[in-house]
Amino acid sequence: MATAAFEEIVETFEFLEDWEDRYRHVIELGRAMDPLEDAFKVPATKVDGCASQVWLVPAIEGSGPQAVYRFRGDSDAMIVRGLIAVLHALFDGCTAQEVLGVDAGAELARLGLDEHLSAQRSNGLRAMLERIRSQAADVAAAG
Repeated sequence: MATAAFEEIVETFEFLEDWEDRYRHVIELGRAMDPLEDAFKVPATKVDGCASQVWLVPAIEGSGPQAVYRFRGDSDAMIVRGLIAVLHALFDGCTAQEVLGVDAGAELARLGLDEHLSAQRSNGLRAMLERIRSQAADVAAAG
């Protein structure tokens, strides 16, 4: 189950046959995001396990499994900002229950990211996914 915003990225990737063009598109997605204010770049929002500096700030609407999961994020690396934008397209606006039901590995594989990211970037992406799933699980359990 992917959001319309994520499906749009998938369609763009299908149009861009060259991986370098896809890589540039991911960077452009990151550039289009609003930067995170410094006040949110604190240890509590920092994602461990990433080679770059990464912050994810949840903004949950409601509680329980039907709570709407929203988040903002930022990184000091442009490609990672782009990966945050991809994750934002995949998860933002879903219910906590839907976030937990998304097969993120399969969805991201549709973009070919698994084949083209370095081991460090892949580890960082996994760390971001774990943070998102953990936040959604906490919210879903609170209901």
